[in-house]
Amino acid sequence: MKTRIYVGVIALIGLALRLFNLGTPKGFVFDELYYVDGARDYLAHGVEVSGDDPEFVVHPPVGKWLIALGIKVFGDSEFGWRFSGAILGTVMIVLIALIAQRLFRNSFLTIAASFLMAVDGLALVHSRTALLDIFLAFFVLLATYLFLMRWHWWTAIALGLAISTKWSALYYLALFGAVALYRTFTHNTGKDLIRPTIKTVMQYALLPISIYITSWTGWFVSSRGYARDYSANVINSFIHYHSQMLGFHTGLTEKHAYQANPWSWLIMGRPTSFFYETPSDCGADKCSQEVLALGTPILWWVGTVAIAVVIGFWIKSFVHKRYEPPLNVIVTGIAAGYLPWFFFQKRTTFSFYAIVFEPFLILAIIYCIYVALLHFENRRNTYVIVGLIGFSIFVNFIFFLPLFTGDVITYDSWQARMWLPSWI
Repeated sequence: MKTRIYVGVIALIGLALRLFNLGTPKGFVFDELYYVDGARDYLAHGVEVSGDDPEFVVHPPVGKWLIALGIKVFGDSEFGWRFSGAILGTVMIVLIALIAQRLFRNSFLTIAASFLMAVDGLALVHSRTALLDIFLAFFVLLATYLFLMRWHWWTAIALGLAISTKWSALYYLALFGAVALYRTFTHNTGKDLIRPTIKTVMQYALLPISIYITSWTGWFVSSRGYARDYSANVINSFIHYHSQMLGFHTGLTEKHAYQANPWSWLIMGRPTSFFYETPSDCGADKCSQEVLALGTPILWWVGTVAIAVVIGFWIKSFVHKRYEPPLNVIVTGIAAGYLPWFFFQKRTTFSFYAIVFEPFLILAIIYCIYVALLHFENRRNTYVIVGLIGFSIFVNFIFFLPLFTGDVITYDSWQARMWLPSWI
């Protein structure tokens, strides 16, 4: 009961941070321009258009429908655009606590997981901007929890919504499906294998694909959708459109000032500046206002070490054929969300994509604490060390908070937060 109260309090504080002054900055932040425009089109036409012409868009509809939901409830304003992301970003604080409790059965670790999610800058920035990645991260984390509960039909629905937000969720669908199929084959033989295999295929192939296709209903029923008139056969038009989307994603090599190679993501080598202006109302000669998609540095640097430790333990458990659910969950989550990007070295990529596997980085830290509590006799000292690290992360989060929420500060204060030259 106390654990629930602590997690609830942390989530409420996280909600306050996400909703307070959510309408700041004014105007579009980074790619909000595209996604808010899409949300407006869905509300008005059910499909994305540019004036009277069809509009070529490269991401599926679900994330933009969620932005549209906020606009429908709170109006076409910055608060309305960003509301849905703020709510689901808060729910992620609770979800990671549920996952930690399921994996470790330890109240302290459950609370620690929710705390780390609440004080991560990258999660906060995504929760306060109308981009698609927070919805992607939410659905993936939800699917992870449902998978651990062995609620596979619901897992499939969450994954279907994830791929209907961004295609990169396909890697999670593939890995979750592979694990489910592996379990099916290891627990059944002969004729007993047929029925559960069909069931697993329906869960991790047919259902997510059906949800994905359904998410395009507006395109199917409208005559204004891009490439809708490519063929008299609507399926051919749909396939043609998707081939063009695939071409865009694989051929995106245009240089960008904030592009970042995946090798640098964990250490936040080149965070993406979502917004920057130099207002004149901070009581100093020069002012700055920025929204920087930067993970809380100490948290991510500790997390980088934790991931290396977890991979080492996972390799050891694999060699010795010991099944450890926490290790498998963490490695799967990081592999699906991070590893694929290394195969697109020529593609324009950004470090803010890391939000999708950020919960698994946090779980890697939690696992390291779990191992320390098991193996060190003096638990009191372990708790003290963990507490000091947690306090350092919290102080670090507060220090960078103005860059996460777009507050106006003096230029000198902004400069003091540019710890690495590559952050500028």
